[in-house]
Formats: sequence, structure tokens, C-alpha cells
Amino acid sequence: MIEIAIPGARTLTLHHLVADYNGTLAADGRLIPGVADLLRRIADSLEVHVLTADTFGRVRAEMSGLPCRITILPRAKQDRGKRRYVRSLGPQAVVCLGNGRNDRLMLREAALGVAVVLDEGAARDALLAADVVCTDVIRALELLLNPLRLAATLRV
Repeated sequence: MIEIAIPGARTLTLHHLVADYNGTLAADGRLIPGVADLLRRIADSLEVHVLTADTFGRVRAEMSGLPCRITILPRAKQDRGKRRYVRSLGPQAVVCLGNGRNDRLMLREAALGVAVVLDEGAARDALLAADVVCTDVIRALELLLNPLRLAATLRV
């Protein structure tokens, strides 16, 4: 669990990290260097869930040995599938990472939505649904390991 007291607002009590795979944790199906180590560290505090359509067919190989639950979703209506997954965990205890238009509903639903902008960019709808936007996934994951940074960004 990670607790983040947001000055002038509420305290977030997070139990789950739900992350999109391609465009968020990975580029062209390959896990971004440094992500594996950060996910291992985060898994000490949060249950890690990875949602994907597995476009490149590499998620299981790339995530092998990492402490996370991988869910491969059907390609149709993926936005609703991701939101449904977050709801099943209890959205008030979830932080989400994503970049695509199909991530917008889960980013909005979660207690904390973090949009990341990688090489393929980020959809406008994902940016508007997020609470925080990061210029890369490493910085986004580091926010969870340094909650005072989030408190500073989200304070009222």
C-alpha cells in the first residue's frame, strides 16, 4: 500500500498499479530499459497489473519473472475492458498508467491517473483524463516510489 496525503485535498490509499503495456511500459513490444527494476520495487508496495491486447505477441516473454499479473484483453472495446478491470479492483485504490485513447476510461476511473508520453506520443483524450502527465514511464514509476512528488504536483 502507498498512502499519499494531498495538501488541500484527500489522502490516496493505493493498493494496485494498473498499467497499459504497449506505448506505456513498452515500445514496439519491448519493455523499456529500467522499467523491470522499477516494477520490482513498486511490487513491494502495490499489486502490479498489466493490461494489453499484446499487439506484438511479446508481453509474456518481456514480463517473464516480474511480479505482476498480465491480462490480455480482446482488441474490441478495449477501453471498456480496461475500465471494467479497474472497477473490479475498487477504483479508489488504483493508480493507472496509460497513453492511448483506449486508456482514457481507466485513467479517469482510477483514484490516480497518470498519462505518459513516449515515442509514439499520447492521445489527447488520455491526457485530458489523467491527473498527472509524465514525459516518460521511468518518471511516472518513480513518482510512486517518491509520493511527495505527487503531493507537490496535486496540491490544491
